[in-house]
Amino acid sequence: MTPSEVTALIKEKDIKILDFKFCDIPGTWQHFSTSVTDYSEEIFEAGLGFDGSSVRGWKEIHASDMLVIPDPTTAWVDPFYEVPTLSLMCSIEDPITREPYNRDPRGVAQRAEAYLKSTGVADVAFFGPEPEFFLFDDVRYTYEANVGFHSVDSVEGIWNTDSMEDGNNLGYKLRHKGGYFPVPPHDTLQDIRSEMVLVMELLGIHVEAQHHEVATAGQCEIDMRFSPLLKMADQVCIYKYVVRNIAKRHGKSATFMPKPVFDDNGSGMHTHQSLWKGDNTLMAGDGYAGMSEVGLHYIGGILKHARALIALSNPTTNSYKRLVPGFEAPVSLVHSARNRSAAVRIPTYSPSPKAKRMEFRSPDPTCNPYMAFSAMLMAGLDGVQNKIEPGDPMDKDLYDLAPEELADIPQAPGSLEEALSALEADHEFLLKGDVFSQDLIDSFIENKRAETDELRLRPHPYEFCMYYDV
Repeated sequence: MTPSEVTALIKEKDIKILDFKFCDIPGTWQHFSTSVTDYSEEIFEAGLGFDGSSVRGWKEIHASDMLVIPDPTTAWVDPFYEVPTLSLMCSIEDPITREPYNRDPRGVAQRAEAYLKSTGVADVAFFGPEPEFFLFDDVRYTYEANVGFHSVDSVEGIWNTDSMEDGNNLGYKLRHKGGYFPVPPHDTLQDIRSEMVLVMELLGIHVEAQHHEVATAGQCEIDMRFSPLLKMADQVCIYKYVVRNIAKRHGKSATFMPKPVFDDNGSGMHTHQSLWKGDNTLMAGDGYAGMSEVGLHYIGGILKHARALIALSNPTTNSYKRLVPGFEAPVSLVHSARNRSAAVRIPTYSPSPKAKRMEFRSPDPTCNPYMAFSAMLMAGLDGVQNKIEPGDPMDKDLYDLAPEELADIPQAPGSLEEALSALEADHEFLLKGDVFSQDLIDSFIENKRAETDELRLRPHPYEFCMYYDV
């Protein structure tokens, strides 16, 4: 939409409230609202002032004034408010210099797309993430000086085979790792996912498929059709917003936490990527698995920088409870056609050259999509620009390799601290074109290290099982 089309939409839908949404460094949406009484099309140029001092990882209180710049192309009528409300997604500027704020994640994605075009390598980078999530019926947790626990529950959970539910139990429970593609009555969430799909489509997201995922206890996936980097990052934010609010509407709680359930599959966000110039893909060719030289070099860049990338694509301590062998989590930093145990897979569903792409399987949906997608693009471009070879493909089950074979294969970091150290040592590729700033990277590492300290300082409940009577 143009600003004038936004104005027409406000009149057509009798909008009363404007809601301005923006993203903090951890990837959480923030917002504030104004009455439509004060609306004018000038806001799309002049912006609106707000206090950025309380946004995580942003300004200090002595320099807290900032501007949100609404993007008219993102306008949508918010389906979750009673009062007619128009939501606008925003980028952030400094009110004095009018320069884009270097810690604004959406600004990072905008600069990444601009840098891509400036290189002449490609016109557009398409991204197609597959976020997974859990829907729980009950969630409780606390941590105090003398107590710490969490409890999640789902009517689908295998641990509920002996529970009394409305006076009886029908027994249709999903076994551990038994949740992939079951039909009802085992899959109790079909209608809820369908409602999520319909709302996403109402908001302009092209959904390709939805289904139950592998884990017991309400694990789900809804897949979006690929879009350009910035648009897809916006859509991931909308996706999470819709999932959480539809879940709440049905008395359930949605989480994108990668590993909320022990001894079962966690939630990932496999991310498909391709480069295009005009109407032509740059990924298809006569190389391995039908990939072009550009496509293979893009993979080479992803694999070279993977350990640093994973700090941004798997940015929580819980992320590394998922990145362990044996649960379909890709921890071996190699590429392969079809092999889902490799960190990079080349899908072979379609013979069409236009469907050729690579898939980075390590990320999870707790990442900030603007920063994670931008970092992946920068790594891939570094591979293309420097003709980085991806190494030999690995077309065998990596979980069944002999120890001596596995020892020669690079592995994903085993902890957030290890990933942050990798990012600290390897981030020059992110600074090209001023896409990321050193200040943003330093701030990200500082804040994430503080999170690792918070966990490191606290006794874990399972330590009592292991050590209390030693």
